[in-house]
Amino acid sequence: MAFSVGNGNGRSRGRFHGISSLSEINVTPFVDVVLVLLIIFMLTAHVMEFGIEVDVPKVKQVKDSAKELAVVSITKDGNLFLNEKPVNINELAKLARERFDVKGGVYLRADKETPWDPIAQVMSTLGEAKIPINAVTKPEDEADKRRR
Repeated sequence: MAFSVGNGNGRSRGRFHGISSLSEINVTPFVDVVLVLLIIFMLTAHVMEFGIEVDVPKVKQVKDSAKELAVVSITKDGNLFLNEKPVNINELAKLARERFDVKGGVYLRADKETPWDPIAQVMSTLGEAKIPINAVTKPEDEADKRRR
């Protein structure tokens, strides 16, 4: 749509003679901005859904207020530890009763590559001594699942 300036007889007065004005809106910059915003939204949408990993600070536990629990650890080589001290399987039940209150049970922790035989032997020994056994596991983290 064009407008002409003048009296319509072909001669125009003023400084706009021979120039017709454009009244159309250029939508190209608008489309460019909208597409850039769409791309930014698409890239940041997954961060809002899953969150950002933050490494929180660790604090030192106060020994006086924390109750020490009996933890039996079995390495993948079959070595046996009672709260990080090596122990013989034949003395395990006696040492656990002497050093800890085993009414709540003993926590059994084993490496995932440990053969089943040492784990079964420890469970049998503690079971014969009527000491409850609690298995220690680590929950699988959702972030670890996505990384695979």
